[in-house]
Amino acid sequence: MKLFSKMTSQERISLSPGQRAWLRFRKNRRGYVSLWLFSILFVLCFFAEVLCNDKPLIVKYNGDYYFPVIQSYPETTFGGDFETEADYTDPFVRKQLTKNGNWMIEPLIPYSYNTINFNSDLPNPAPPSSQNYFGTDDRGRDVLARVVYGFRISVWFAFALTVIGVFIGIVAGAVQGYFSGKTDLIMQRVIEVWSSMPELYLLIIFASIFQPSIWLLIILLSLFGWMGLSDYVRAEFLRGRNLDYVRAARAMGLSNFTIMSRHLLPNSMTPVITFLPFRISGAILALTSLDFLGLGVPPTTPSLGELLAQGKENIEAWWLSLSAFIVLVGTLMLLIFIGEALREALDTRKQ
Repeated sequence: MKLFSKMTSQERISLSPGQRAWLRFRKNRRGYVSLWLFSILFVLCFFAEVLCNDKPLIVKYNGDYYFPVIQSYPETTFGGDFETEADYTDPFVRKQLTKNGNWMIEPLIPYSYNTINFNSDLPNPAPPSSQNYFGTDDRGRDVLARVVYGFRISVWFAFALTVIGVFIGIVAGAVQGYFSGKTDLIMQRVIEVWSSMPELYLLIIFASIFQPSIWLLIILLSLFGWMGLSDYVRAEFLRGRNLDYVRAARAMGLSNFTIMSRHLLPNSMTPVITFLPFRISGAILALTSLDFLGLGVPPTTPSLGELLAQGKENIEAWWLSLSAFIVLVGTLMLLIFIGEALREALDTRKQ
């Protein structure tokens, strides 16, 4: 699709509001490039097991093909003595898979997030080397692999938390704004009381009662993450509930749910879409902060906050903090640029 500068006035008139917003977004080169970069990183994080794994992708052994990254094979399959799953970092197994015409295709990074490099000659945490490009942490695990897996967990956590928060915020704001009156007054007082709850203290209490997990964090943070968005949706519904097209829909006998979902909600999505990247970045930062404080995911789970905490405990191991810092700041910058471009694209005053 051509940009505004290359379109005639007739072509501009024929465009829908969504197409005009997309063209305005594309004109913001910083936001458009950031969207592409974040999309590429988001797609690559789906294939973390293919990029970073201590298991080969494909093995050819004695004329047969095996796929260890998908299926587990005992060591006896490759000429070993144990019935347990083969350890592909073991020198004996690697020798079996590379002799007599046998071969294997390994991932780009031959370590998973929990793989310990027992063959390192340096004490842990070890600095970057040809074996571990980003070094190892205090337990001998590859930092680059943990960064890749940690980025995936952070993105998935942020998307899940954002979807739940946006859904609750839209429902609460729509009910307040459309019905207004006593409904709006009561719900506003409830939100004021609920927002005054000490969120961090509640997280500390629940972390001491329940076993830490990613789902527990999503549930707890979702209880508080919707209130900021509900205010914007409420204002849009308050503004639109008395417009002519809404009154006409009521006169035609349409139900309240139909009017809210079909007529008011599409015209109230501008603040929701605009704040989506900022909400995602806030969720990533929240998970990182909680992991840094030890209130986040379980200790064995790869996390950017856990890497930062290790960097604090091991000041001389600069590669720990630097790796997590670069990934975290880079991700937040991309999301902020996307959010700014969306805000300008949805501003109809800018052509």
